[in-house]
Amino acid sequence: MRGISKRFGSQPVLKEVDFSLEKGAIHALLGENGAGKTTLMNILGGVVSPEAGEIRLEGEPVRIASPLASKRLGVGFIHQELNLVNDLTVYENVFLGSEPLGKLGLLDERHMRARTTEILSMLDVAIDPRTLVGQLDASYKQVVEIAKALLHDTQILIMDEPTSSLSDHEIAQLFRVMRQVKAKGVAVIFISHKLKEVMTICDAYTVLRDGEVMSSGAIADPGVDESLLARLMVGKEVASLQFYSPRSLGPKVLEVEGLTRKGEFEEVSFSLRRSEILGFTGLLGDGRSELFQCIFGDRPRERGRILVNGAEWRMSSPTRAQAAGLGYAPRNRKENAIVKDFSVAGNITLARLKAFVRFAFLSASREAARAKERVRELSIKVQDPSQPITALSGGNQQKAVLAKWLEAGADILILDNPTQGIDVAGKADIYRLVQELAQRGKSIVVLSSELPEVLKLCDRIVVMYHGRIVGNLDRQAADESAIMMYATGAAAASPPPEPEGRS
Repeated sequence: MRGISKRFGSQPVLKEVDFSLEKGAIHALLGENGAGKTTLMNILGGVVSPEAGEIRLEGEPVRIASPLASKRLGVGFIHQELNLVNDLTVYENVFLGSEPLGKLGLLDERHMRARTTEILSMLDVAIDPRTLVGQLDASYKQVVEIAKALLHDTQILIMDEPTSSLSDHEIAQLFRVMRQVKAKGVAVIFISHKLKEVMTICDAYTVLRDGEVMSSGAIADPGVDESLLARLMVGKEVASLQFYSPRSLGPKVLEVEGLTRKGEFEEVSFSLRRSEILGFTGLLGDGRSELFQCIFGDRPRERGRILVNGAEWRMSSPTRAQAAGLGYAPRNRKENAIVKDFSVAGNITLARLKAFVRFAFLSASREAARAKERVRELSIKVQDPSQPITALSGGNQQKAVLAKWLEAGADILILDNPTQGIDVAGKADIYRLVQELAQRGKSIVVLSSELPEVLKLCDRIVVMYHGRIVGNLDRQAADESAIMMYATGAAAASPPPEPEGRS
């Protein structure tokens, strides 16, 4: 790709960008949200057209006028926004648009199921191809997208944040598959904010900032490391920043005793103290998301007790959990945490609409004024809260979700995968905000598969394995090796005493 330029309205998004890709290479395309990465790949994928520049494949100039044209040229695109139909099965999604017919002109479902099973086996993932995609966790939906792309004879595979909702174990499996694909001569464009992954899997890199190429080269070049790539992306040093700050912890604000829902989690007991940041981690299928959906009233429990500030609550619905002072930012922000058709202000005030109603009408002026206060408080980068929430970067959308629960008066915040799909600088903003909220007396639970994330943020780290708590590590005892021993079932121990006073 040579001299690629693109603007949306008066805003230039790409400014004469050059990008080269070698056969059988895994090439990282890096940059903050809004740097132009996805637009550049949308041009290669035929989603949008460039205003200037040329594209050559195998040395020959090509015109890519549509996604179908891109696909016919051997370009496969796994978008960050999942393109799946929840009401179809896994195998129907994998073959969507490429359905094979049998002798009588009917769908050859047996072949579709068998081929889907074959691809999923290559990914080392056990999913029944007859399962409805709508019943899958977000991480498994990502796997289906990958299988869908691998079905065709792809020569260039674009992977836009493919690991954002995968556990470390699944990421390792995916990397094995990527290496197999690379060995067959397929070129992979890997878009990720996880620089450790880039250093592990990629051969080359290109960094975009504000629509321009800042640098490109080989990962093996002298001096190329995570710190350099982060500095190129954001224009300053961020990799070495420290976010954790010790603070005095107050009394227990949340106590869970023997919570059980068969098949998801069993006999879970833990507590959370005021101003504490408590991490929950593990591998896919550990049950942590299901556990906190139950605590927030979104799933029924079979037995167990939930106490808030010493009083037992029956969390029969999210409304009850909100009344108890809980707020929940779910994983897969775009599907479950924001209302894409609403403005920033509409999302921030959503959980407290009654406060802005007068004479049965919603007061837009009061709503806007309150939203502006939250925007200032959380440093949300938006020109006007009346803008659509989709105009914000991933990090600022996540801040808007947090603003919603602060506006609702939540003192206990549950953050499931809080930095999924967020760039390096955006993550730093979220980490600082979490620490500030804890300093202000909020109690926070962080659910994350990213071990560096929980190690940077948390006072204690709870590790789950197959729906049970198997480890409870204080900050001093926690490291990636110890956590993985518990997460894989190789170790289990009694929880250590909870910290007294300072964490």
